[in-house]
Parts: sequence; C-alpha cells; structure tokens
Amino acid sequence: MKPIVTLLTDFGVSGYFAGAMKGVILGICPEARPIDISHEIRPYAITEAAFTLAQAWQCFPSGTVHLVVVDPGVGSARRPILVEAAGHYFVAPDNGVLTMLFDSEPIHQVREITATNYFRQPVSQTFHGRDIFAPVAAHLANGAQPAELGEQIRDYVRLSFAKPIRSAPDKWTGCVLAVDRFGNVITNFDAGTWRRLAAEKFEMKLGTQSVSRLASSYAEADAGELFVIAGSAGFLEVSLNQASAAAVIGIEAGGAVELRLL
Repeated sequence: MKPIVTLLTDFGVSGYFAGAMKGVILGICPEARPIDISHEIRPYAITEAAFTLAQAWQCFPSGTVHLVVVDPGVGSARRPILVEAAGHYFVAPDNGVLTMLFDSEPIHQVREITATNYFRQPVSQTFHGRDIFAPVAAHLANGAQPAELGEQIRDYVRLSFAKPIRSAPDKWTGCVLAVDRFGNVITNFDAGTWRRLAAEKFEMKLGTQSVSRLASSYAEADAGELFVIAGSAGFLEVSLNQASAAAVIGIEAGGAVELRLL
C-alpha cells in the first residue's frame, strides 16, 4: 500500500500554502498519498485542530503519517515534535495541538525534531509547514526511522482543555471544542460520562444562553429551541433544529461552558 500522509491546517484553500506542502511531500516521497483532513480550521485555533485530529486519525490505517500545522508560534522557540502512538506518526508543533491524542493514547513516544538535514533549506521563519513539517512527514513516509529525527522528550506541551473541571459540588466548567458547519456547538463533556443527564435536571450555560433540554435526535426538538444532544463525536453538543446554535449563542471554539445539576 502506498504511504499515506494526512494534512490538517488552518491555511484555507485559497492560497498556495497547502499545495506547496503537498509538492514538498511528493518531491521527497513520490509514492505518497497526501490526503486532506481539513484546511479550514479557524486561524490559530489549537483546540479546534486537536478535536478535529482526534476524530479523524483513527479512521486511517496503521503506519499513516499525520501532518498537523496550526502554529501560532511559528518562528518562535516552540519545538517541532514527532509523536508515535498506536502505530501512527504525528508531526506537529509542540503547542498542545496533540493534547487529545495524548489523552486517548497514554502509551506514546514524543521526540523533538532536531535533525536539520531532513528540513527543506533555507528554512523560512514564517512557513515551517513547508520547510520543516512537510519534509519530515515525507521522509517518515519514505521509510526514515523516528530515532533518526531527534531524541525523546518528556516536557512536551499538554493543555487542559480536553476535560471539564469540577468547580463546585454540583457544577463543572468546560469549553467548546469546535463548531461544525451546521452550527452545532461541540463541548468537551463526553457523552459516555454525561448520559445521566437524561435522568437529571440540569442547566448548561454558554454565553448568555441556558439550555436544559436533552434530546435524542434533532427532529425531537421544536424549531427555535436550543437543546443538548449526544453527538457522533462522542461529546455533548448544543444544537438547534435546522439552524445554527453557535450563531444564536454567539460562541466559537474555546468558549466557556458551564454545566450545573439542579
């Protein structure tokens, strides 16, 4: 099977950035199959990128190389890293964008990428996706061994957004992981843990809006009624039947969510 390299960025599709990275990959590994997960992550939205990667990577076969470039710190002292987990490789900036991967796969190895001979030269201060991350991903797809790229590290960045925090005996504070194109607001309250809401009275607050209805399908709710639903990603979502809940609430990825049992 031809090696697969997935791409997840906040570059959009109107510029040359994603195309340039694919060109670099194919120049190093002509047999590679570059596959887009998304280039429509909101600019600098690490939380949204982490969630999107978490939903997609397990759908690919073992041996896939995942290239993640959502990199607000490009050109700074932040490190490029390579992660091995569950038979997959992940090439990304060390900024917390792999947090949900670390949580779901506790057995993983992280290396700082220091082998500059694998980089495209000269290295730009503003486009490490083309000059560092894409070449490293391509060399991995071409058979390079992780140990050739750098030493293992333990002080990599791991953020706290992935799980809600209990802030009172009956209250938890979480966040919005992402907003999908239909305007569903995906929270970090995992549905498996919080299915008990079906038997509880609760209030979920997002911005100035409060939601206290749990529905099992979109059609179950009335038009214009905000409700909570267990989404396909495995998290509780706040939705609006055939309309954008995010637009009504005025919230985006990273926004605060409060859940209180009544």
